Amino acid sequence: MKRRDLIKILESNNYHEVRDNGDHTIYKAPNKRSVQVPRHREINENTARQILKDAGLK
Repeated sequence: MKRRDLIKILESNNYHEVRDNGDHTIYKAPNKRSVQVPRHREINENTARQILKDAGLK
Protein backbone atom coordinates (compact mmCIF):
# COMPACT_ATOMS: atom_id res chain seq x y z
CA MET A 1 0.00 0.00 0.00
CA LYS A 2 1.29 3.46 -0.78
CA ARG A 3 2.00 5.70 2.20
CA ARG A 4 -0.13 8.45 0.65
CA ASP A 5 -3.17 6.12 0.49
CA LEU A 6 -2.76 5.09 4.13
CA ILE A 7 -2.54 8.74 5.21
CA LYS A 8 -5.71 9.58 3.23
CA ILE A 9 -7.57 6.82 5.09
CA LEU A 10 -6.35 8.11 8.45
CA GLU A 11 -7.12 11.75 7.67
CA SER A 12 -10.62 10.89 6.45
CA ASN A 13 -11.21 9.40 9.93
CA ASN A 14 -10.22 12.57 11.84
CA TYR A 15 -6.56 11.63 12.34
CA HIS A 16 -4.13 14.52 11.98
CA GLU A 17 -0.35 14.79 12.03
CA VAL A 18 0.98 15.48 15.51
CA ARG A 19 4.71 15.33 14.86
CA ASP A 20 7.26 14.17 12.37
CA ASN A 21 10.22 12.31 13.89
CA GLY A 22 13.01 10.71 11.90
CA ASP A 23 11.65 7.59 10.23
CA HIS A 24 8.00 7.91 11.36
CA THR A 25 5.14 10.38 11.32
CA ILE A 26 2.75 10.32 14.28
CA TYR A 27 -1.00 10.73 13.69
CA LYS A 28 -3.67 11.13 16.37
CA ALA A 29 -7.44 11.50 16.46
CA PRO A 30 -9.38 13.13 19.30
CA ASN A 31 -9.94 10.66 22.16
CA LYS A 32 -8.01 7.90 20.38
CA ARG A 33 -4.55 6.42 20.48
CA SER A 34 -1.81 7.75 18.27
CA VAL A 35 -0.43 5.66 15.40
CA GLN A 36 2.97 5.73 13.75
CA VAL A 37 3.29 5.70 9.97
CA PRO A 38 6.72 4.75 8.63
CA ARG A 39 8.21 7.09 6.07
CA HIS A 40 8.49 4.78 3.06
CA ARG A 41 6.82 5.12 -0.33
CA GLU A 42 5.47 1.58 -0.11
CA ILE A 43 4.28 0.15 3.20
CA ASN A 44 4.05 -3.61 3.62
CA GLU A 45 0.41 -4.82 3.53
CA ASN A 46 0.75 -6.47 6.95
CA THR A 47 2.18 -3.27 8.45
CA ALA A 48 -0.60 -1.16 6.90
CA ARG A 49 -3.24 -3.58 8.18
CA GLN A 50 -1.78 -3.39 11.71
CA ILE A 51 -1.66 0.44 11.62
CA LEU A 52 -5.35 0.54 10.62
CA LYS A 53 -6.19 -2.02 13.31
CA ASP A 54 -4.34 0.03 15.95
CA ALA A 55 -6.29 3.08 14.77
CA GLY A 56 -9.54 1.15 15.26
CA LEU A 57 -10.47 1.30 11.58
CA LYS A 58 -10.36 -2.40 10.65
